[in-house]
Amino acid sequence: MMQTDVLAGHLDVSGFIVPTGRNRVKQITFQGSGGGAGVVELFDTTVAPTTATYGRSSALVTVTKSAHGLATGDRVGIGFSAAAGASATDGNYVITVVDSSTFTFTDPNSGTVTAGTACRYVNSGARWLVSFGTSTSVTTPVAVLIPGEGILFYTDVHVTLPASAKITVFYG
Repeated sequence: MMQTDVLAGHLDVSGFIVPTGRNRVKQITFQGSGGGAGVVELFDTTVAPTTATYGRSSALVTVTKSAHGLATGDRVGIGFSAAAGASATDGNYVITVVDSSTFTFTDPNSGTVTAGTACRYVNSGARWLVSFGTSTSVTTPVAVLIPGEGILFYTDVHVTLPASAKITVFYG
């Protein structure tokens, strides 16, 4: 019997990739094109992720975004760019607000990342789902089959793409 409940969406730039509603990501196929080094990120959100900067000292990650509007105890889904080969650990974290422009959380890993490195985050019930690194030397498609029933999302899936990358998300 043929399965007919899988749909697909494709993007060549960052944006929303599937219709609103509860579904599961079943497979992701992404590809760089010589200039596509970076990170492909999927967020479960109804608004595009906020761009900020971060630094990490040991396990403490400090995120800086002017007038972020968050409160201590909020949960953010966050993805990180690398600096000098190191980055914080992508995921969903409960934060502590330091001031109107800074919040912190504890990373499960430790290391050092210079302050000012880029990150993207969502809040208010939105979540980080998954990230994949791309390489300038790999220009053939990379297919990732999600095991089991896939990754559940509740609202929309927003994809953040590095320059010159493309993605197809299979969902249902």
